[in-house]
Amino acid sequence: MSQETRGAACDVTLTCIRCPKGCQVTVTLEGGQVTSVAGNGCPRGDAYARKEVTDPTRVVTTVVPVSGSDVARMVSVKTAGDVPKAKVLDVVRALSDVSMAAPVHIGDVVLADVCGTGVDVIATKDV
Repeated sequence: MSQETRGAACDVTLTCIRCPKGCQVTVTLEGGQVTSVAGNGCPRGDAYARKEVTDPTRVVTTVVPVSGSDVARMVSVKTAGDVPKAKVLDVVRALSDVSMAAPVHIGDVVLADVCGTGVDVIATKDV
């Protein structure tokens, strides 16, 4: 994401990730408010750009250790929803001390309300 300041207005250019096109989208901000979005090839790009510059969020994916399994020593996990971008590293740190005991099933809650975000971390495969 790049920013160019013009007086009170600020242009932010980013690459949209909502579809395979990868449009270069420019968002104009004035006083912290989005005044225009340009360069998006679809409505999803407009919505993505507005959210990315005002309230960026991410789904966090990683792995945690599993004990008692003959199949795998790790299980993939992800946040069940978006968490604030500023909390991504906190979420990963919180998961660094977590381990699961087999059996683990898709959708099992690995860590509830991670970092006070209201979002659970869940398993994404059976082990």
